[in-house]
Amino acid sequence: MSVSRTERLLNLLIALLNTRYGLRRSELREKVYHDASGNDVAFGRMFERDKNDLRAMGFDVETLTDTGWSEDDPATTRYRIGKESNRLPDVQLAPEEWTVLLLASQLWERAALGAAAQSALRKIQASGQLADVELPAGVQPRIKPAGQAFDDIVTAMHARHPVSFTYLAGSTGKEEERVVEPWGLGSRFGQWYLMGKDRIRNAPRHFRLSRFTSAVTVLSKDQYAPPADFSIRAALDRLPELPLRATVVDVRKGRLLALRSRAGAAATQVPGGPPADGFDRLVLEYRDPEVLAEELASYGPDALVVDPEDLAAAVRRRLRAAAAFSAAPIPAYTFVDVHARAARKRTSEDQLKRMLQLVPFLVHNQGLHIQDVAKHFGITREELEADLQILICSGLPEGYPDDLLDIQWEDGHVFISQDLDLKRPVRFTVEEACALLTGLETLNGLPDLPGGGALESVTLKLLAAAGEEGLQAASIAGPQVAPADADTHATIRQAIETRSQLRLTYLSPQRDAVTIRDVDPLRLYSLDNTWYFEAWCHSVSGLRNFRLDRVQEVHPNGAPAGRHATPGGGVPAKLFTPNDDDTTVIIQLTRQGRGLADDYYAERTAELPDGGLVAEIRFGSTAWLPMFVAQHGGTARILAPAELAAAASEWLAASLATYDG
Repeated sequence: MSVSRTERLLNLLIALLNTRYGLRRSELREKVYHDASGNDVAFGRMFERDKNDLRAMGFDVETLTDTGWSEDDPATTRYRIGKESNRLPDVQLAPEEWTVLLLASQLWERAALGAAAQSALRKIQASGQLADVELPAGVQPRIKPAGQAFDDIVTAMHARHPVSFTYLAGSTGKEEERVVEPWGLGSRFGQWYLMGKDRIRNAPRHFRLSRFTSAVTVLSKDQYAPPADFSIRAALDRLPELPLRATVVDVRKGRLLALRSRAGAAATQVPGGPPADGFDRLVLEYRDPEVLAEELASYGPDALVVDPEDLAAAVRRRLRAAAAFSAAPIPAYTFVDVHARAARKRTSEDQLKRMLQLVPFLVHNQGLHIQDVAKHFGITREELEADLQILICSGLPEGYPDDLLDIQWEDGHVFISQDLDLKRPVRFTVEEACALLTGLETLNGLPDLPGGGALESVTLKLLAAAGEEGLQAASIAGPQVAPADADTHATIRQAIETRSQLRLTYLSPQRDAVTIRDVDPLRLYSLDNTWYFEAWCHSVSGLRNFRLDRVQEVHPNGAPAGRHATPGGGVPAKLFTPNDDDTTVIIQLTRQGRGLADDYYAERTAELPDGGLVAEIRFGSTAWLPMFVAQHGGTARILAPAELAAAASEWLAASLATYDG
């Protein structure tokens, strides 16, 4: 879609919004399209496309006909859009409600719902002033969706398209092609599940996203209708938890302290004889073989599954897939800056949607600096000025000065005096309603949530504003985000509030060591139900992130926290803090694994023809990267530096030799 089409659609929208009687096609052709070509067929096609685009954005384009005449007669057919068509009702929020809403909007770590949540928040801000609120340091939960499959299924589900994918069946251990009508997505037992109708079996089924062995294909030419009474949360509540099982694993002596901490009594009688020299035999309990196989694969030659065979097979499958991917030819690629890539992805449809948020935002926020406006919308100043140039040339069909949008920016401050009835934002899309309402529901049970009853009140206000789109929010259910260790969470949060230093006994799986550190805690945050805290670590004189479930002991050491330490990055917090001595690593990702580029904050990326991605990522420590490649089982490999790629290949070869031996 070209810029000229953006301007044309905007002018068409303004014309149809500002006519009471309706405009005939000939009037629109002359005054909006300025088309004198005489080609009625070409114009008719263009006009129908534009009407469909406006309807796809939720505007109700009415068709009016004179009494006794057919709608097929262009001379007697008129078009208009009602003043209330697609308008978001005013949502007035108290400061504590704004706090809760900001928490909900920032829940989505990445993925399409993350962008949708920010878009919805801008629409609410566009209809009024954002209260001056500060997020509490100990309440910053986030949801991490399950990779690219999550985005693809959400898109298909809201458009009512079936999807197909290859699935590793838990009951048979075989890969099978599935065609599914997606009814809902939700998190249960620490895993994401797809609920829907399996067309091959002609029955409702649930599917674990971690068992997908191929990318998701959206069958965009097909449609379906979900059951009217379906509830994803009710379906998740009926899911049985997998039974508890035991596995026997041989572990290299002195290694894998985190795994050893979970082990039970050593096995005495196991087929295959005693462990090899230099290994200890451990017994571990688990529920899902795929989850444990991912972890055990990352340990490479330091761990060997002795029993049961299905778990050992799952580990071998991951290692072989990783080895095969690492040995594949290196594709041709050209890096693009991540921010430039995002800018190029924007279409004219995106630009028009942004303009319809921009006008009401300027109406309610007169005189903001142009740089602040651009930052609010997540675009560059140049992109914003391009939007404004289109807006000031757009207006009613006659095009007189009073018929145009009137926007000025003086000394960098933006003012609007003529809004042509665009002063209210358009209503939420399904994705926007889902992102905010699912986020609010996920906050239930979070400790120390601010505002008392603010969560319930803001949820009711958004449900009323979302209308029918809000009803589809029941198709997504987020995970529980309450911390598992409430005492540790409370200790760290109190230290943050009182600016106290903590003494920490911490288990680091990457270093395979337990260390004692003095830290100045700065903030708490989470990914799903895994909580972290960011702190200034005096042992390394820098910012570090620590997982709460790896904290073995923590208590105040009596010293105050230093004033030199401030949280890094902004909100939400990042798991990785870049340093000048980081190593730049080139990693190739399949379409299934491309979400890792966002997880590790890739600085440059290159798209591949098969939907995969090459990413340039900075790592503070590279010794664990072979574990990273093995863990992701054929969806990630190292391209450069060459010595790291070779180390990963050697790690995989040694791991497979352990199992083959």
